[in-house]
Amino acid sequence: MSGDAPVDQQPTTTRRPAFGGRAGRIVGVVATLVLTTVAVGLSQGWGRTDQTPSPPTASPSAGPAPTASVVLNSTDDAFIQLLIPMNEGALALIDHVDSRSAGPDPSLRAVLNDLRAAHQAELRDLRGLLAAGNVPEQNIHEGHQMPGMVTDASLAELRAAPDTEVPSRAAALVRAHLAQTVVLCRGEQTAGGSPELKALAGRIQQARAAELSALDGQPGATGTPPVD
Repeated sequence: MSGDAPVDQQPTTTRRPAFGGRAGRIVGVVATLVLTTVAVGLSQGWGRTDQTPSPPTASPSAGPAPTASVVLNSTDDAFIQLLIPMNEGALALIDHVDSRSAGPDPSLRAVLNDLRAAHQAELRDLRGLLAAGNVPEQNIHEGHQMPGMVTDASLAELRAAPDTEVPSRAAALVRAHLAQTVVLCRGEQTAGGSPELKALAGRIQQARAAELSALDGQPGATGTPPVD
């Protein structure tokens, strides 16, 4: 047979940026986590538990964030990357309510102050687990309308609202945030892989139940929150 001998050809590959691929995987996991946990929430009651809640505490965390390395699976990663902006949005809402010239009544102010301390402690623990898992923090939900998240749009509406409406509007937003966090914590405890994060999710869920109970007496804070 004549002609040149065939030349082996190597398949051409295209290297995708690691960040984009990982962010895409997290978005997929978050979508699955949200769908799963929304189903859990609908079947079990948004943010309600069968046990009598204990009084709210300043922090649901049991000590400082771990310093030893931890292993986070995709659900763990997605849960942390979602809960961090959710807590930050709630803190921005609390700060705005405090800044109004006609602040909330003392009972609502006390609830919000407790929430601030608890949410700040949770953020330290969540970021500590990300660091222990050698996972960078990413706000992949910026601009998304996630259930229970206090968005820039909802904050803008609150800023434009008259002082008389702020307490009830703020309480309703906080309640939706707390209830959705309960649902997400259930999903993490079901599908998460890190024992450390699953334990933290359990503590946060217990704290949320107490916080929801404390919020029940506030105007605009009762009833089942809407599902986006």
